[in-house]
This record gives sequence, C-alpha cells and structure tokens, in this order.
Amino acid sequence: MREITLEELLEAGCHFGHQVTRSNPKARDFVFEARDNIQIIDLAKTKEGLDNAAAYIKELGKKGKTLLVVATKRQAQGIVNEEIARAKELLKDGKSGQGDGLYYVTNRWIGGILTNLPEVSKNFKKLKDLKANLASPEEKAKYTKREVGLWEKEIQRLEALYGGISELKEKPDAMFVIDSHLEELAIKEAANMGVTTVAIVDTNADPYIIDYPIPANDDAVGSIKLIASYIMDAWVEGRKDFESSLAKASQEKEKEEVKPKKAESKEKKEEKKEAKEKTKSTPKKETKTSKK
Repeated sequence: MREITLEELLEAGCHFGHQVTRSNPKARDFVFEARDNIQIIDLAKTKEGLDNAAAYIKELGKKGKTLLVVATKRQAQGIVNEEIARAKELLKDGKSGQGDGLYYVTNRWIGGILTNLPEVSKNFKKLKDLKANLASPEEKAKYTKREVGLWEKEIQRLEALYGGISELKEKPDAMFVIDSHLEELAIKEAANMGVTTVAIVDTNADPYIIDYPIPANDDAVGSIKLIASYIMDAWVEGRKDFESSLAKASQEKEKEEVKPKKAESKEKKEEKKEAKEKTKSTPKKETKTSKK
C-alpha cells in the first residue's frame, strides 16, 4: 500500500473541524488548536488513524471477510458509489466464487439492517422476485400495463434502499462509515451486533464509540474522496491477496491429488515387472507325447 502524506491530507482539507460551540468534548484529544472559532484537527493523528484503519481493512479483505460501507450524506453519496464501483471493477475477475464481499448503503439507513436482518431480507427477496417477473414476458402477460408500471416503481424504490445490500445473507464483519455523528443509528446497531466499526470522526462526534476512528473533516468533498479511496484501495489489496491465496491452495491441492495417482501407477509398473521376471525364471514343463 502507498504511504499517504500529511501534505495530501492538508490539501484535501482534512484538518477543518466544526465550530467550537458544536464540538464534542471527547474529541479534544484530536484537536490541534482553534482558529476563528473553528477547530483544527491534528493531521498527525488523522494519518495515524487512517493508517491503522487501512491496515485493518486490508487484513479483513485478506481473510475473505465482508465489509459494509455506509455513506448517506449528500456530499458522500456520489463519491462512495464511484469508489464502490471502482473496487468491484478491480475485483470482478476473482475466481473464488465468493463475490467481492463488499456491500453499501448510500441512500438511507433502514433501522434493523443489522439487528433484524431476517425481517429486512424479506425486502431483498421482494426486489429479486419483482426483477424476475419484469424480465419474464410470460409473467408480464398475466398483468395489465398499469400493474407492470407499478412493479417498475417499486423496483426503483427498493433498489434505492436495498440495492447495495440485497446479497447480504448475514451480518457483515466490519462497517466503514462516513460521518459517525450522522450515522448514529448504524453505529449503535453495529455495536449491538458486535460488528467492528471504522469511521471518519469529526470534532462534533464521539471517537471512543468507534473501533478504528479516523479524525478528519467529514463534510469536505476532498477529504471524503481521499479517505474513501484510500480505504477502498486497502480493501482491494487485501481481497486480491485472499484470491491469490485461494488459487495457490487450489493448485497445491490438485498437485497432492496427482501425486498418489503417479505413485500408484509406479507401483503397478513395478508389480508388472516383477511378474514378468517370475514368469521368465520359472522353467517350462516338458510335454510328453504318448506312444500308440
């Protein structure tokens, strides 16, 4: 992984916090100073938090675990959608058959996604069934144009809410959040379900409820872009290592399966050779001709 620099963090505007009056007292450890009533975040601690978070995310991907990205604020939606698409594009050639393990929520967090997944997953099934019906001319022929039009509207609604998590079968192993203060409900659900959290934490939020806090500006587009892309790069690296380790293990398994067959064929050859030698060494019996 490439090393991120303090200059990059500074240029991206990661150091700008909130007004002093809106600050969370628990975030003071990450504040360098206050200028014109605006808190300035210590970029050395931003870099430290980002490095720790990226190392964890890379290790997570390396183990083949799953990651859920949550970014519902307006500034972050487009950026995160682009980064998710980029990561999926880089991982689309994976041969493990286990997908890329990456899920996302960028529209609205629906309560119960983690704490009541079996109930929420009914909407996942509904979305899949509607898509299947819409793709089937036989099914469409059974309904009126108005009813089919209602299907399309319902698909759009469900896709906006659940499109990024429709393949989620169980709780994710970790969650990466843009703006831990805004996504308070998601953070609480993760804590209740034992899901590890990685989040951008601004000066108005509590960093101690996050497992891997990244103290930084969560409003500036440049800051969100830099941190999100760095975390996604870490995920892609880890996931590629996972894919290569699976491929290596598969090759070794194939070699191990081939070895006994070769050894067996070698033994058979030796047995045949011994049998031939025995037949050569045994004297032939003389056949007596009977006299009339």
